[in-house]
Amino acid sequence: MKTNLLTLILCIYSVLASSQIDYKEIQSEILGTARQLKIQLPRNYDENIEKSYPVIVVMDGDYLFEPVAGNVDYYSYWEEMPQVIVVGINQVDSRDDDTFYDDVSNLPSDTGASFFEFLGLEVMPYLDENYRTSTFRIAVGHDMTANFMNYYLMKDPALFQGYISLSPDLAPQMEERLVARLGQAQQKIFYYLATASDDISVLRDPIIQLDAQIKQVQNENVQYTFDNFDGATHYSLVGRAIPKALENMFSIYRPISKKEYKEKILPSESPFNYLIDKYATVKTLFGLDDPIRVNDFIATSTALEKKGDWEGLEELGKVARKQYPETMLGNYYLALSLEKSGEPKKAMRAYQNAFLLEEVSFLTKDLMLDRADQIKQDFGY
Repeated sequence: MKTNLLTLILCIYSVLASSQIDYKEIQSEILGTARQLKIQLPRNYDENIEKSYPVIVVMDGDYLFEPVAGNVDYYSYWEEMPQVIVVGINQVDSRDDDTFYDDVSNLPSDTGASFFEFLGLEVMPYLDENYRTSTFRIAVGHDMTANFMNYYLMKDPALFQGYISLSPDLAPQMEERLVARLGQAQQKIFYYLATASDDISVLRDPIIQLDAQIKQVQNENVQYTFDNFDGATHYSLVGRAIPKALENMFSIYRPISKKEYKEKILPSESPFNYLIDKYATVKTLFGLDDPIRVNDFIATSTALEKKGDWEGLEELGKVARKQYPETMLGNYYLALSLEKSGEPKKAMRAYQNAFLLEEVSFLTKDLMLDRADQIKQDFGY
């Protein structure tokens, strides 16, 4: 167990070493003081000047930033989630003041109200002005800050679309307010909640009750996930919860897996439409206009061939040719659809044209020539 934990720590710090981290200080007019930010930029941020990125804001950045940033860099490296900008807010000397709420209204008050406005009116505009941010934002908090970030969900529209709530120290009335707000949400909200068997009991019991109430919410705009980690403490649950939360929130983004292929693509009426809808959803939710992965093209084409959907394969070829014009991917799908649809001469020419383009995946120049030659032999061209 210790060996596995050491390996995980080494992996996280090795990826952090290869990513770009900025240390900034914001002079806040609202707070009347300066605040420190840690900002991890995605790999190749400076080279990808046309690309915008979602933002993850990490409260308690003095100790939560590194585990979040490390997991983000690792998962995005393997395309298990998109590249994002991670921002840690240092609260080591101001945590109690930042999360202060009134004893009567149980809403941010005095220093808490100031911090609430600081994050919404100063930090987020600063990030939008100085970095290439998209519209999708996630907040991460632990105990007091996990409770506090819920106040941003009470605004309409909510400042954040994703919430990673790690063993929140819930304020009075927060359960009722949160459940009501999730039930009424008109925008897509991702909410992750975690506790553990050895969590602080005064925190754990209300969290268990909150989970039961949220599970009763009937709102298709809310994607809710709960974890109750066996054997973890108030502090160790953080290391287990962060990767689970990221996996769940960005599940639609991940490359097509064997499970997704078998359970969703193959049974679908149109594998081509499924693929297009998948990437349209990613664009709508996360503000990302990424090209379709080559492997996702291949998975979809396999399903189309199994179903004998040659019109769908033709449409797939058109999209592939547009997104990867330098490769033979699109021409191959167009040629195959022509061949299977009874257009051998056009198919032969399409295979020959594909021969002139770059190889990709299993598609080689030899394969294109073999396909074209086979048609010649079969039809005597």
